[in-house]
Amino acid sequence: MSAKDQAHALPENPGIYMMKNSEDKVIYVGKAKNLRRRVSSYFLPNRDAKTSALVAKIDHIDYIITGNEYEALVLENNLIKKYNPHYNILLKDGKSYPMIKVTKERFPRVYKTRRIIDDGSSYYGPFSATGALETYLDLIRDNYPLRLCSGPVERHHTSCLYYHIHKCSAPCIGAISEKDYKVYVDEIQDFLSGNDVSLVQRLQSEMRQAARDLRFEEAAKKRDLVQALESIGKAQSVETALCDDSRDYAAVALRGNLCTVAIIQLRDGRVIGKALYRAETMGDETEVLLSFLIQYYSDGENLPKELYVNQEIDSDLIAGYFRKELGVPLYIGFPKDGRHYRILRMAEVNAGEDVDKRLGRIDNGEALDELACYLGLDHRPVYIEGFDIAQLAGKYTTASCIVFRDGNPSVKDYRRFNMKTLEGRIDDFQSMREAVSRRYSRLLNEQRPLPDLIMVDGGKGQVHSAIDELEALGLDYIPVVGLAERNEEIVFPDDRPNLVLDKADPALRILIALRDECHRFATSANQRMRSRDAGFALLQSVEGVGRKRAEMIMKECGSIEGLLEMGPSELARKTSIPLTVAERIVKQLTL
Repeated sequence: MSAKDQAHALPENPGIYMMKNSEDKVIYVGKAKNLRRRVSSYFLPNRDAKTSALVAKIDHIDYIITGNEYEALVLENNLIKKYNPHYNILLKDGKSYPMIKVTKERFPRVYKTRRIIDDGSSYYGPFSATGALETYLDLIRDNYPLRLCSGPVERHHTSCLYYHIHKCSAPCIGAISEKDYKVYVDEIQDFLSGNDVSLVQRLQSEMRQAARDLRFEEAAKKRDLVQALESIGKAQSVETALCDDSRDYAAVALRGNLCTVAIIQLRDGRVIGKALYRAETMGDETEVLLSFLIQYYSDGENLPKELYVNQEIDSDLIAGYFRKELGVPLYIGFPKDGRHYRILRMAEVNAGEDVDKRLGRIDNGEALDELACYLGLDHRPVYIEGFDIAQLAGKYTTASCIVFRDGNPSVKDYRRFNMKTLEGRIDDFQSMREAVSRRYSRLLNEQRPLPDLIMVDGGKGQVHSAIDELEALGLDYIPVVGLAERNEEIVFPDDRPNLVLDKADPALRILIALRDECHRFATSANQRMRSRDAGFALLQSVEGVGRKRAEMIMKECGSIEGLLEMGPSELARKTSIPLTVAERIVKQLTL
């Protein structure tokens, strides 16, 4: 009996299923409310490339019936731990952002770390930009002569070089008392917590004096340190405003079978951790996130009271798991606006950027050679551009131009086009013509390289719309194909029949990845335009902000999220609005 026939023969009960290869090795474990319906869906004709890759390796399917979906969830988690299936998400150590650590010792040290240890030390951050963190550490080293040696302080007869160059106060030779040393540490912890303004005022005074004395390099350094301190104060104040209890934000980004989950943790009103966890999976975003959360919190340690996620997972199911298995009540939310959405959006962006970076490391040479054969090209299409159109009832019509180099996304080369010729009409063909014309007119004018292949999302109509504009520009020699979503058919501009490849074919997977990225990028631009309009309305609801001031703020910040990353003082400086108005904006948007 084939795997497909086995799927159709499964019972219509809740339970778990184990897909095995010809060597009887478990390659995927899943749960289902209805086993037959769920497993049979893997064998539908219009499955995506990654599902096809999984199905191609299935030899037989085992299953276990459970009393309900909750029991299936618990059993699925246990079996994943037991078998470590290749196609399930497996929690891997991610990238943790660096923090500043102040050790709990008689004479504390201050340094950068990525590990949080429960040893009584204090941690500040995290900092997503390591350059900013180094600036803060430079500030500490230049202004406070703390010891740099590791381990406990031992009594010595002579000091090290750092004491003689005024970089260490030498507690090892008794040159400073524990009480005086603590004054340094307290002041450092004050400004790291955003509680002290005296250091900022002193540095500003020294900066002005250095400028008057024409010591511009020193003045610039003082200016940078002031900005670093203000940035710390801004970050801490925003974090405190956003949260007064314990909350986690988890967002998943998925491209093909690669996924990244980003976690932002807040405790007592402060961000205490940010991390990225990477995996390969055959599940969708909802399955991935649910499985990840079960694994991530399975030890019951450091659980938040509230959890906000970017996918509509079964909140009752997972909350029941935490309550029954770990004895912890947990609220799970899926915000679509407001302060929690803004933090969640930051996590989502971080996860998406990480997946894009990982995609750039995949070798697609053989797949591109196969694609050249399928399309009748005389050389490997190293440089491919793709186009897609997105609109909402004729509004916010946007075209995306996506660039793949060596079969991987080249994000820095992506372009968007807001349609100028539609006058409110819904016309995807005209939108395609306008996007293609604008894109390649510019490449010609700037004498930049042209793509080896152009792919458009759609059928014959979209393909010919693109070709019409290429012919007008004298670029009819660039090959163009379409990708029709119905059966993932490759559409040619001539009388060749549509080409249908196996969904797991590596060559087709490149085109599907390109099309999906086109769609994501066009849709995100479309949503951003809608969000920007909402942002204008939100800003104009603040006292002291009219239409012109709202437009100026949005132009400088780009989005409400970008505005909130600044804080009042930076917002006032960059947009030239009064500080009182900036404070009012930030306060109202974080309520």
